[in-house]
Amino acid sequence: MSETRPHPAPPVLATGTLPAGTVLGGYRILGELSSGGMGTVVRAEHLLLGRQAAVKLLRRDLTANPELVQRFVNEAKAVTASKHPGIVEVYDFGYTPDGDAFIVMELLEGEPLGQRLARLAMSEPEALVIALGIASALKAAHKVGVIHRDLKPDNVFLVADPDGGTARPKVLDFGIAKLADSPVSGHTETGALIGTPMYMAPEQARAASAIDHRADLYSLGCLLYHMLVGRPPFVAEGGGEIIALQMFGEVEPPSRLATITPEMDALVLRLLEKDPAQRPSSAAEVMTALTAIDAALTGQGTWRAAPA
Repeated sequence: MSETRPHPAPPVLATGTLPAGTVLGGYRILGELSSGGMGTVVRAEHLLLGRQAAVKLLRRDLTANPELVQRFVNEAKAVTASKHPGIVEVYDFGYTPDGDAFIVMELLEGEPLGQRLARLAMSEPEALVIALGIASALKAAHKVGVIHRDLKPDNVFLVADPDGGTARPKVLDFGIAKLADSPVSGHTETGALIGTPMYMAPEQARAASAIDHRADLYSLGCLLYHMLVGRPPFVAEGGGEIIALQMFGEVEPPSRLATITPEMDALVLRLLEKDPAQRPSSAAEVMTALTAIDAALTGQGTWRAAPA
């Protein structure tokens, strides 16, 4: 991943989108794809190669701290270098002439996991395959010391399986949540707002500086619960209420709300333990448990391991 930075870190201003035809880092903007809390994503095409890509225009307040930006760039480089098929590839990072930061990424065809979950809950085999893919991506990221910090349905993209099986997940936005860990961005140093409350580990709500890779495993547990049951483990009116439930609430076993195997029920509850020490110790351990459940469900297993 290269980096183009013609200007110093810009002042705090709102970031919008760019009109079609604008050229950034050798890519011509074709049109907007989506917009979210971290910025706007547009479709672009490389001027020489003709390769299409997704360009994320980050909110300027998130990139006002040069130290955090450099840390994000380093993490993006490390994760991209893993070449893991379950992690979206980052091609470039730079600044527009107006000082707005952008990331050039692999363009994905499919749908966000959040869009899929809005339709209906998944069967256990389907949820299992997607969870295995996410766990494999986390294993690769954790191996190079990168924690996602904001694993949620909209940061998991489902792409078609070339063999016609269950759609395969690709995890997006590794390290971007770290950009919010700055007083300039309007977020607190404690990290209470770094991440998404419905998928946030209890220790992450207390202090972002205290988290390790097991916070991502808790978020994976929230995703798996949502896929199986049709909703996250905790739902409330406001973010503060949800955070309180993540920290102190009792999780209703997913087996009471969906037909799943006892082994899957036990794994989800382990992932959602308040104490990180009571969760699986690594993404690799989660993969081992899910693979065993897969084999028991199908008689031979349907998930093909990706390199990590």
